[in-house]
Amino acid sequence: MSFTSPGFFLFLPVVLLGFALLPTRGRVVWLILASLAFYGGVAPSDLAYLGGVAVVGLGAGLGAGRAATDSARKVWVRSGAGLLIAALVVLKFHDALLPNIGLRPLASGPPAGYSFYTFMVVAHLLDIGRGKIAPPAPAHYLLYVTWFPKILAGPIERSTRFIPQIPQALRPRPDLALGGAVLVLGGLIKKLVIADNLAPVVDAAFAIPAYAAPLDLIIAAYFFAFQIYCDFSGYSDIAIGLSALFGLALSRNFHHAYLSQTVSGFWSDRWHITLGAWFRDYVYVPLGGSHKGVIRQVINLMFVFAISGLWHAGLGYGVGWGFLVWGLLNGLYVSVGVVGRRITTSPIGGTSRIMAVLRVLLTFHLIGLSWVFFRAETLADATTILTRIWQALPSLPALVPHYPFSADHRLGAALILGLLAVELASERTPLSERLAQWPRAARWAVWYAGLALVLVLGRWQGDGFIYMQF
Repeated sequence: MSFTSPGFFLFLPVVLLGFALLPTRGRVVWLILASLAFYGGVAPSDLAYLGGVAVVGLGAGLGAGRAATDSARKVWVRSGAGLLIAALVVLKFHDALLPNIGLRPLASGPPAGYSFYTFMVVAHLLDIGRGKIAPPAPAHYLLYVTWFPKILAGPIERSTRFIPQIPQALRPRPDLALGGAVLVLGGLIKKLVIADNLAPVVDAAFAIPAYAAPLDLIIAAYFFAFQIYCDFSGYSDIAIGLSALFGLALSRNFHHAYLSQTVSGFWSDRWHITLGAWFRDYVYVPLGGSHKGVIRQVINLMFVFAISGLWHAGLGYGVGWGFLVWGLLNGLYVSVGVVGRRITTSPIGGTSRIMAVLRVLLTFHLIGLSWVFFRAETLADATTILTRIWQALPSLPALVPHYPFSADHRLGAALILGLLAVELASERTPLSERLAQWPRAARWAVWYAGLALVLVLGRWQGDGFIYMQF
């Protein structure tokens, strides 16, 4: 089930009603059952994957909690986490790995959300091993693993943050619910109105990179940067907002990503923040992080970004090498920044507002260039797109006045400008706080305008969320 499917708009009111009517003790079980219905509603077989991960995590966690010695606890934790990571690798790369050892590929790869809840359970086990959390009650653990708003594409929530909320949080809280509703509406606008209206232009150009006009490819590259941002951050906003309706606070996963002045800041503080924190805490820091010299730090960074690229690459049809290049390219960006900060702690060009804008534009274009490798069907297609764009740059001033801009182009540009205006206005003060200061009539006008955007401009027949496939 997807947040934008018709069935979800019947599912959610039923879950909210049951949550409100049941006593507190029954709400955990109710929400677990609702989450299982959400995840297995379309493909019940997906519950087998979820159940397998949950059982391994529960068993290893309980074993670690009852272990008599530190070494025994580490065996439980490492065995459980290692088994889950090994299963993830095999399922994502089964068609590339299994034939090499004389086995037939599986009929299909992992279901939507598999890697997200696997990462959450692995983090939970490692945190038990580090003494950050004790093995929780099985019901609380199952709610953490199965919680439906985050199960398909995150945020990759930590049990150390989620589980302690459960005893106090599972009750209607109007203060959280209002902010949650704002996030849900904003997420629907990002996904249905912006991302899905940019998609046709992107798909058309990337489908025929050798034959599309260079300006088509340039526009598609810009549009894709905002399509994937609004698609993924829209999902996260909806997930966080839905959780707030039930009194649960999820971690922020995006923060005005394209206003970042550095690539390292983009990945650490603004884009898929919970995944970046996962790789930092469970891969980068154990490798030594930044504490063993700059050369070792660069090696660690490149390894982490390579792993991140490979995580995206296993989609059940071989290895998507473009994703690996995307990861390594961003690792290179961040590594250059690390070396630069060793030379000087001052930002490039000083602290003036003009230089800040230039750094934002440079960062955006570096990230945008890497998105071409992410979106292109093959590595050869990505190379073709970038080569044709580069060759056309000198003639752009002559091409643009004669280009037949369509209604889709104009709508897409208007939506992007509107998004940037809202994010600039709320960079320092969140939009919800600004709205709270407005007169009631103005607040209701904003609500109705947002609903109108979703109903009139939303593409309800569009594809599912992009990151569900990873």
